[in-house]
Amino acid sequence: MINFTSRSPQLRLSSHRPLRRAFTLIEVIVAVTIVAIVAAVVAPRVMRYIGSSKTKVAATQVASIAQQVRLYMVESGMSRCPTDFDLVVLTEGEDPILDAAGLLDPWGNPFVLIVPGNVNFDFDVMSYGADGQLGGELSEDKDVVNGKK
Repeated sequence: MINFTSRSPQLRLSSHRPLRRAFTLIEVIVAVTIVAIVAAVVAPRVMRYIGSSKTKVAATQVASIAQQVRLYMVESGMSRCPTDFDLVVLTEGEDPILDAAGLLDPWGNPFVLIVPGNVNFDFDVMSYGADGQLGGELSEDKDVVNGKK
């Protein structure tokens, strides 16, 4: 018969080995250094893609808002966009054409309507880019206008 209460000699020998429960300081420093190097190489590339994707989203939104303005003009019987037209009009009423959040670009700045347009004949819908100011040198800071490629 097998006695289950007594320990075998193998179990007693293995229980006396010291257990390694933590990382050494050198291992932690090496791991942190590797992560820092990878982050320094990868982060700028990821940020560049995020910036260009926001610009593409802004171009899509600008084109959509321009279409919504044209739709509003047709529904209202206007042949030209009035110089005092405000994009907020598109968010008002029982059945608004746009949601109020749709008037903000990907950087959180409001879209601007310019009548008459500088790029288009009748009007321009514009996002000033990441810097929120007219013009801009960097790709993310450049203005985005409907009809402009």
